[in-house]
Amino acid sequence: MNIYAALAVATLALHLLWILWVLLGWVFTRYRPWLRWLHIGSLTYAIGIEVFLWPCPLTYAENFFLRRAGRQPYAESFLIHYLEAVIYPDIPQWLITLVGVTLCVAIFAIYALRFRRRHPTGW
Repeated sequence: MNIYAALAVATLALHLLWILWVLLGWVFTRYRPWLRWLHIGSLTYAIGIEVFLWPCPLTYAENFFLRRAGRQPYAESFLIHYLEAVIYPDIPQWLITLVGVTLCVAIFAIYALRFRRRHPTGW
């Protein structure tokens, strides 16, 4: 394995950690305002990537390292390339996007409930 293949694998691992952070970060943000705002920003960016097809720097980096390693880069998004092929081989892209955005909005709702409990009179 050359250095570029190792960097592609490291980028893949970082990508997986990013997804875990987006989906489960709310668990670690209670009583940590700075971490909460970082997670809210991460959720917003994740929704933007899915809905508006914003570029993901990790996907670009992984494809760059794959090309340098002599491997074929993938054209679709990270989720489609890895997760759909393994878990949901025949589900359309729009449904995966809908589920991802729905999960992010549900996490926003958790933050709203937390805020409402702390500030019952509103802002």
